[in-house]
Amino acid sequence: MTIEEAQKAVDEWIKTTGVRYFNELTNMAILTEEVGELARLIARQYGEQSFKESDKDRNMADEMADVLWVLICLANQTGVDLTEALQKNFEKKNIRDKDRHKNNEKLQ
Repeated sequence: MTIEEAQKAVDEWIKTTGVRYFNELTNMAILTEEVGELARLIARQYGEQSFKESDKDRNMADEMADVLWVLICLANQTGVDLTEALQKNFEKKNIRDKDRHKNNEKLQ
C-alpha cells in the first residue's frame, strides 16, 4: 500500500465506519497518546524498564500502526498530501544533511 492509498483508505474508513473525523485538536491529543504508548513499549523492550503485566500483550507493530493511522487522519483533515510532503522532506534533508552525518565523529 502506498502512502496515497493509505490516505484514501483511512478517509474511506472514517466516512463509512468511523462516521466522521474527530476534530484536529482531539486527533493531536490522540496522536500524542499513541506515541506515548509506543514509547512505553520501546522503553520496556529496549530500555531499562521492566514489563508490567499490562504491557505484555502489546505489539510494537500495532502501536506503530496506531501512530500512523492518527497521523494520516490529521493529514487528511488538514489537506496534507503525505507523499508530496515526504518527498519534499527528503529533498530538504539531502541538501541540509548531505555531509553532516558522514562528518559526525560520533557516528563513526
